[in-house]
Amino acid sequence: MRRVLTLAVLIIINFTLQSTIFGFHDINCITPNLLLILTMSFGLMRGRKEGLLVGFFCGFMVDCFLSNIMGPFMLIYMIIGYINGFFHKNYMIEDVLLPLIVIIVDDLVFNFMVYIIYFLLQRRLELSDYFQNIMLPEALITALLTVIIYKFYVVVNRNIKEKNRGKEAK
Repeated sequence: MRRVLTLAVLIIINFTLQSTIFGFHDINCITPNLLLILTMSFGLMRGRKEGLLVGFFCGFMVDCFLSNIMGPFMLIYMIIGYINGFFHKNYMIEDVLLPLIVIIVDDLVFNFMVYIIYFLLQRRLELSDYFQNIMLPEALITALLTVIIYKFYVVVNRNIKEKNRGKEAK
């Protein structure tokens, strides 16, 4: 129960920060994707199922409050969280290099999928402009923020695990 509550609070805080503070102080309409960092982090630390669930709720928040249609962001975040869960057993949690590489790839994939859904289907074919002006800068800003935020999520995950072990020992 504590894990679910902690994740719900983290999702709400990240969504609020992403849609308000970072939305108002964006550089050329480019904001770091905090919900993607959260989805990636818990997918890597906890596995496919946790990545899928965190991705579902992050995408649900975006679809409910920031999108015209329900489902595309939910699907994108879920896919990314699930795929990140495959790396769960192949890395050490304190390592920052793998999450940094994964978040850059995740952000590029995320923005490419958004491009397909929102631009390509409307016959707006400026992929090179979109890549140069949106995808690449956002991936770099998100990666820089990941270095700071990921360490916090490692501590949160460790605390959740310790609380669960304490309950099992009783």
